Amino acid sequence: MGFIISKMLVRLELETMKEALDKYDLSYVIEESRINLDLLKNTTLDIAITGASGTGKSSFVNALRGMTDYEEGAAETGVTQTTTKAKGYPQPKFPKVTIWDLPGIGTTQFKAKEYLQAVQFENYDFFIILASQRFTENDVLLAQEIQKMKKKFYYVRTKVDNDIDSEKRKPAFDEKETLEKIRKDCCDNLAVAGEPNPRVFLISRWDLKMYDFPLLQDTLENDLDDLKRYALITTMPNISRKILEKKKAAMEGLIWKLSLVSCAVGAIPVPGLSLVCHIGILAGRISDFCKVFGLDEESLRQLADRIGKPVPVLRSAIKKARVANEITHEFVISLLKKSYFCATVTAAELVLDFIPVLGSIVGGAGSFIVTFYMLKWFLNDVVEDAESVLAKVLEN
Repeated sequence: MGFIISKMLVRLELETMKEALDKYDLSYVIEESRINLDLLKNTTLDIAITGASGTGKSSFVNALRGMTDYEEGAAETGVTQTTTKAKGYPQPKFPKVTIWDLPGIGTTQFKAKEYLQAVQFENYDFFIILASQRFTENDVLLAQEIQKMKKKFYYVRTKVDNDIDSEKRKPAFDEKETLEKIRKDCCDNLAVAGEPNPRVFLISRWDLKMYDFPLLQDTLENDLDDLKRYALITTMPNISRKILEKKKAAMEGLIWKLSLVSCAVGAIPVPGLSLVCHIGILAGRISDFCKVFGLDEESLRQLADRIGKPVPVLRSAIKKARVANEITHEFVISLLKKSYFCATVTAAELVLDFIPVLGSIVGGAGSFIVTFYMLKWFLNDVVEDAESVLAKVLEN
């Protein structure tokens, strides 16, 4: 594990903080950073999955949570209606984010006019309306009521993989043409049912990186505010390098704020080193990074179950970081001892030249730079290992 200090990199990274400190005093910026971090940690996101009975709502809930349909804690699935009341399923590592499995609309138990009140629609941030074949008038009525509440909804056509497999048997099969045919059929049915501007996302629960799921995710992100967008990005399954890049950008946006708060909390001498920083904050944040990128025991086990590969095969791809469960104070101190930059003052001097006010905090500049660079360094390693795990997943 290695990290080269670049003065140019330091200057670029400190620009954002300097702009803030040019407008406000240090104590205000630190307090705002603390508040913002607390908001990110405690922001709730409630996603409602609805539609007709039998469209695969429960399976989709499990897919969004990175789970199979058969493991403990998964939403119950079956050939008959298994969801008779709204049930929330928190993301395993991020309980503030909940996927809600709603009962099927239009069944004998839930008539369309009674449905909205029965499932307390006002509690959700947005709604995904599923159909496994054709959307119905009930789906459009549902969407219209959601619009009245000034909330977002998205039409999603599930089980597209089944249609593709069926069409493959025909001569001159063309996947792109088949997908457009399915999309047009869905939109035409929605238009007939009264939807003025139909837009449909085609997905397969069994492989989220296929078809329109990446486009659906981008659309959801664009429609959410900053706090809820962060919650969505950090809890999505790692199905592509694009998602890993989004997660990295989200984590990078936090690092200077974390470092500021760290230097204000109270710098502590590091045993055996001429350094001061808060080891507990470092250990906690490094562990959080691992969880966001799926490098923890529970995530690896769920992933192994989903793809049918042994956990040790996935763990073998983790060469630079560690799984979250193994991040201890002793581990962080061992990383500090390996880090050349911790033995130098060049970076700290640059910080003081750039933002002199940090020198007013006892140990502030030193604690800031240690926290800042350790998190940057470890994040790079976590992303690299997450990419290696993803490569293992994609291997035949």
